Amino acid sequence: MTPPRISRSGRAGQYVALLCYLVFLAFPFLWLISTAFKPPRELGSLHPTWIPDDPTLDNFRQAFDEQPLLRAAGNSLIVALSAALIAVVIATPMAYVMARNRNKLSAAATGWVVVSQAFPFVLVIIPLFLILKNLHLINTLSGLIMVYVVWSLPFALWMLGGYVRAVPRELEEAASVDGAGRLRTLVSVTAPLLAPGIVATALFAFITAWNEFFFALVLLKTPQTQTLPVVLTHFLGAEGVADLGPLAAAAFLATIPSLVIFAIIQKRITGGMLTGAVKS
Repeated sequence: MTPPRISRSGRAGQYVALLCYLVFLAFPFLWLISTAFKPPRELGSLHPTWIPDDPTLDNFRQAFDEQPLLRAAGNSLIVALSAALIAVVIATPMAYVMARNRNKLSAAATGWVVVSQAFPFVLVIIPLFLILKNLHLINTLSGLIMVYVVWSLPFALWMLGGYVRAVPRELEEAASVDGAGRLRTLVSVTAPLLAPGIVATALFAFITAWNEFFFALVLLKTPQTQTLPVVLTHFLGAEGVADLGPLAAAAFLATIPSLVIFAIIQKRITGGMLTGAVKS
């Protein structure tokens, strides 16, 4: 059955809705960039403008002078990359087993994975703090990495499980008929088809760890170990007044790694699930 064709007015409406959505998403980021380049006189103006009349880099220089942004960014990068890599390495074989062996136990595990994401951070922070304290992992990057891996693992399992179920069993059966063993089939047939899902899951875990604030605030105590989201709070004064220019400049710099990584791997994410599935 041929799907109904969309009229010109309907297609125009879709484009307008998409444009409005993009503007809605881009507004905070564009305003952040504008604020980062505004001098103090324009930041206090009663009639703010999109484009600074007298753009300046003083906010960036002041931000680096006031806070150890490079060290904090390095800590965040170590934590985010490590958490993403470990989460993907653990979640990939687990997701495959759960997706390929459908039974009551795997269904219950999947349900628990989804439900666990609804737990607020505050419910687990006290027992988590005590456990890490007994393991001597408080105020360490390794302890924070462990927390991020555990916290992102349920969603990673759920996400990768969907990709595994999208891979036809017939491809694995055909490889088995051709004489490939179980391990050879998983490495040569299934793993390449899961690449988009693995990359997307790693990106999710990285962004989650890069932006996370609450656990880092509670578990990291010294400036040498603090991550970038925690250091950004230091631009707030004693009375809660924000040093708006340097804060905007530092926040803008903090968003760049996520944008760069996404730009690099976006083709991998949007690539077809079954690219290369046809046997030569």
